[in-house]
Amino acid sequence: MASASSRRVPGDLGEVFNRRRVRSLAGPRSFERGEDYARSGTVTKLRVTGTSAEATVRGSAPYKVRLGVEDGEPVFSCTCPVGADGSFCKHAVALALVATDPRSTEAQPDVEADIDVRAYLEGLGHERLVDLVLELAAADELAVARLRLDAAKAVSGPPPLRAFIDAIDGAFETDDYVSYREAYDYAARIREVIGTVRGLLDDGEAEAVVTLCEHALERAEEAIGSVDDSDGCLGEIAAELQELHLAACKKARPDPVALAHRLFDRESNAGDLDVFSGAAHTYAKVLGKAGLATYRQLAEAAWDRLPALGPGDKRSYDDDNNRFRITHMMEALAEASGDVDAVVAVLAKDQSSPYDFVRIAERYRAAGRFAEALRWAEQGLEHFGPSADHRLLDVAADEHHRAGQGERAVALAWRAFEERPSPTTYERLYAQGTRAGTWDTWHPRALECLRKDVADRMKAARTKSGWGPGLARWGIAPDASDLVQVFLFEGDVDQAWTEAKAGGCSWRLWLDLARRREADHPLDAIPIFEEEVERLIAAKNNDAYRQAVETMAHVAKLMRAAAQPDAFEPYAAGVRARHKPKRNLMKLLDARGW
Repeated sequence: MASASSRRVPGDLGEVFNRRRVRSLAGPRSFERGEDYARSGTVTKLRVTGTSAEATVRGSAPYKVRLGVEDGEPVFSCTCPVGADGSFCKHAVALALVATDPRSTEAQPDVEADIDVRAYLEGLGHERLVDLVLELAAADELAVARLRLDAAKAVSGPPPLRAFIDAIDGAFETDDYVSYREAYDYAARIREVIGTVRGLLDDGEAEAVVTLCEHALERAEEAIGSVDDSDGCLGEIAAELQELHLAACKKARPDPVALAHRLFDRESNAGDLDVFSGAAHTYAKVLGKAGLATYRQLAEAAWDRLPALGPGDKRSYDDDNNRFRITHMMEALAEASGDVDAVVAVLAKDQSSPYDFVRIAERYRAAGRFAEALRWAEQGLEHFGPSADHRLLDVAADEHHRAGQGERAVALAWRAFEERPSPTTYERLYAQGTRAGTWDTWHPRALECLRKDVADRMKAARTKSGWGPGLARWGIAPDASDLVQVFLFEGDVDQAWTEAKAGGCSWRLWLDLARRREADHPLDAIPIFEEEVERLIAAKNNDAYRQAVETMAHVAKLMRAAAQPDAFEPYAAGVRARHKPKRNLMKLLDARGW
């Protein structure tokens, strides 16, 4: 291969990864950032052939990037989070620009020749090769651990677990907080070790795998507080380890009583990863009768220590967390029995919230025991009222309809609406009234109730200092938004417009009204979109400027529809005059010829 100074642009690579194609693959934003990376010298350890290129690109961390050509089409990869999702990231852009531009590559001091490293290694003597491997591994803790794991696997007899445990500990260890950008590489390191442990299962060392998985899950629970796991990498790793643990238990057949103790201990004391959640169900076949009996004894002992909770009883966070885990265990055991009454007995120990009654009612509904479902739903309504949780009202209403008592369902919905008049409770009342065939009777009452509530809130607000009608538009003071939303729900756009003009509404609703009325009433819509232009410009960012210009184009269209095409030129001139210092906005207006 030619030196960096004399090398020409590789034909295939340069053609497939030309500037236009790269921009298309990456998108404008990633392309611009990739250009910055290419100019700033972050592309290092560059290697280029006629149809491939690879390098390390330094971003928030060093990332390995590869580009290639297969059947005339681009292939690419990067170890960054974006690249890991299969997207053409900014690092790939940087490599493409550098690798296909002779002016850039001539300035790269570290473009490597295309040397056949494999042939070189194959020619080394055995001792020299061993020394070289150990020398290279000494600079990489993970490489050392992998070598120890492979060496341990080669030892006859049971594997020495210390090497595996050290590798697991090293993989999970964090010097500091692992950021979002670092989390992918961190998880990849852990998965390498898990892969080696999985290999032990194939080698017939199931008992060792059980021990190592449990140790790794402990490390995962400890690590979660030091890792930004927004993408759920550690959660996925925990799930992989639990699957491997179960597979190993099925082969190793550990003592069921001892296993029950370990599973119960880990499930009841699990952290944010919820390891071994639902173990009684998942491990039922492995535990067998003896293990399940032990697990049940442990769960019931903990269950008996929990106090029963009635409607409105409060719990501390720690108590709530512990109660949730023990309840989940008992629920799983009850589910395994197939006895719905046993499940309800578990759930009924906690009746502190409306949703607790929903859960019980839903269990009975699933079993086809609808009368008991309605009884529990009515108990919840009696304790908490119909507006406390719409799910409780929905269950009760459904069962009333099932029993041919539609008016009782409507009455419940009316109580909830009357307690808390809002578009949401109005729509639920509409649903129940329509289902019962009595909505025409309830409709005027509902509108009267909502209108009175809106008027009362607006009147109360006016008595407070600083209130003004202009504040309503921005959601700072009560307005007629609820009425506007209800009339829009009913499809009465004209009445919704009338209410908005009289009492104001949120800006979101003004825009909705403008869009719904623009076809027949463009003159009504134009001032709203003009104000939206100003709101967007006030955000002072390029994306908002682009949206503002698009909205201005819509204003122009509406002015033509209103037979006022000449009105747009002075309007656009006014926008320019008010916002002349905003250079990026001016460029966008120039591009439109405004």
